[in-house]
Amino acid sequence: MNIVMAIIKPFKLEQVRDALSALGVHGMTVTEVKGYGRQKGHTEIYRGAEYAVSFLPKIKLEIAVPAALAGSVVATIAEHARTGQIGDGKIFVMPVDHAVRIRTGETDSDAL
Repeated sequence: MNIVMAIIKPFKLEQVRDALSALGVHGMTVTEVKGYGRQKGHTEIYRGAEYAVSFLPKIKLEIAVPAALAGSVVATIAEHARTGQIGDGKIFVMPVDHAVRIRTGETDSDAL
């Protein structure tokens, strides 16, 4: 089992979610986050004054999947979250040692 964690632009969420649903992904956790990478934020003008925006709004997806499906999930997210512009995001894949579905007590792959 793996956790696929992706940081994407907020307006790409629905497109990514629809593509993952078509792939057979049954659930995900979505969190609104702020951060920056290589672009180091940007400057904006508000009421004639320029100011720096250091942390940009992003969406963090966390998806638990069987190890065999992780590569397809990563490829699907990368394809549907890409704009070709700076700040498209990152995808991380981490192993999961153990999972438990609280309601039923199912464990590991059965809990997904």
